[in-house]
Amino acid sequence: MTRPDRHQETNMLDLAIRNGMIVDGSGEPGRIGDVSIRDGRIVAVGGTAGDAVRTIDAGGKIVAPGFIDPHTHYDAQLCFDPFAFPALEHGVTTVVPGNCSLSLAPLRADQRDAFSSMFRLIEEMPEAAFDAGVDWRWGEGFGAWLDALAGNIALNVAPLVGHSVIRMFVMGADAQQRAATPGEVEAMCSMLAECLDAGAIGMSTSFVDIDESYRPVPSRWAAPEELDALARVLGEHDAMLQIVHEFFDADLTVARVEQLADLSIAHGLTTTLSPLFHSSANHEATTKVMAAVAAARERGAVVWPQVQTRPIDISFTLDQRSLMLLTMPSWWRVASIRDRAEKLVAVAERRDELVEEMNSLARRPGGGTGAGAFVIRRTVHDRNADLIGRTIEEIAAERGCSHGDAVLDIAIDEDLGTWFIRESIGHNDSPVVGELLADPLVHVGASDGGAHVGSFSTFGDTGFLFSEFVRSTKSLSLEAAVKKITLDPATIWRIPDRGLLAPGMAADVVVFDADRIGRGPEVASEDFPGDGIRWIRRQEGIDSVIVNGEVSWTCTDGYVADARAGVVATR
Repeated sequence: MTRPDRHQETNMLDLAIRNGMIVDGSGEPGRIGDVSIRDGRIVAVGGTAGDAVRTIDAGGKIVAPGFIDPHTHYDAQLCFDPFAFPALEHGVTTVVPGNCSLSLAPLRADQRDAFSSMFRLIEEMPEAAFDAGVDWRWGEGFGAWLDALAGNIALNVAPLVGHSVIRMFVMGADAQQRAATPGEVEAMCSMLAECLDAGAIGMSTSFVDIDESYRPVPSRWAAPEELDALARVLGEHDAMLQIVHEFFDADLTVARVEQLADLSIAHGLTTTLSPLFHSSANHEATTKVMAAVAAARERGAVVWPQVQTRPIDISFTLDQRSLMLLTMPSWWRVASIRDRAEKLVAVAERRDELVEEMNSLARRPGGGTGAGAFVIRRTVHDRNADLIGRTIEEIAAERGCSHGDAVLDIAIDEDLGTWFIRESIGHNDSPVVGELLADPLVHVGASDGGAHVGSFSTFGDTGFLFSEFVRSTKSLSLEAAVKKITLDPATIWRIPDRGLLAPGMAADVVVFDADRIGRGPEVASEDFPGDGIRWIRRQEGIDSVIVNGEVSWTCTDGYVADARAGVVATR
């Protein structure tokens, strides 16, 4: 890279990206040329760029629009990490937080504790990190939260407002007890309109989530009339409705597709549901759901199922709650105990039921070897390091005990700090998943970026799209894959001026090596406030990431410490 001194010529460029293969996001074949950038905007695509303050030599590399991640939970992380580390280095320049009915605003001051425990549970955000990083400096309003973010973000934010928090703001504690009155529904509609005017790109709701007391989240108490009224407001503002549906049941998912179709037709609304997984235990489920989506489209509805790229891997430790334990009540209760000494006592007292519950995993439909497939991924004590990489099946056979006994014995020996992983639980048949991702009715998303930090890494989905489904299975062309994560989400979500390399568009750009782009191994990171670890993946094959014309990350220099070119992309 070269950085000549800026001179006084009026046509001097801020940045020239030279000699790259331009894949502009449209899906059209790539072409060699330069990209010219000035004042945060693209001024020319193709040909030879003029003199520039800064130059990136992209020879032999792809120059594409910045990637857009439409399903994230960076709401809390962005309060203390302007880069949403490590999302930016994966080429992600715009994120959509506030999914699954939860956003940090609007929220009354006396509701923060209840909301925080709900968010931490559902999105698996460590309590210490959330409490240390979220200071509520913006007060209560949605617009004030966006104002607080706007001056200190290195990537763009296109936020959703959560149905559950709107309900809480209007109804207080009754939000989790009953249906709303007509007056309360009207107040919610007014609040939604206010949030949309402030910069929300739409509203999210949930049909599955629960709080710490196993109570349905506020949005699940809404009568159909309430959701219809809110959808009317969304339609009037040309905004999005996102739902998290009963993804574990194909028939219930079909019913939600039909419900979204009715709302879409009634209110001229774009809708999306996430996630949609493929499971080898139920091959026909995704076929059934996609048939319902196609039928909805034939009716004139706009319903986008979101499909993630990565297989499902889940890690867990008894040191904290985890998705892996959610369907095992005894393990969940023990993992929920905060005091470690008390937790160890509970493990000893409930050992028999814990062992039986763990062993019962193998007897569930599609359970396979159950806990025998768990792999030791991290140990506390060096004396146990030889267990890393071994399965519980192997260890239990060696010790002459059951799977449940092996898991408990190892965890107890390590003061409950051992990390286990169950890999490739589902969504792992690459040719089938690739065909699904290539479907023109499918929206690439559902990354859950910023959430579930102790269960799995939500980073690298974009790189995996290229490494697995472009290079390996060849399910998509390079140009089609770029379009799936740039122009498509920008169009679906109505994010203005992004997703395409063209004159006048915002200069969000990623330069990458088509032969190397991918995702690194899942590794432990201690970068969050407070104690504990989270699982992340670093980029592979990314050269440079530019946000609104500012070089914010490069493979040689890493993160640019003072880069703060991100904006609220809906304003």
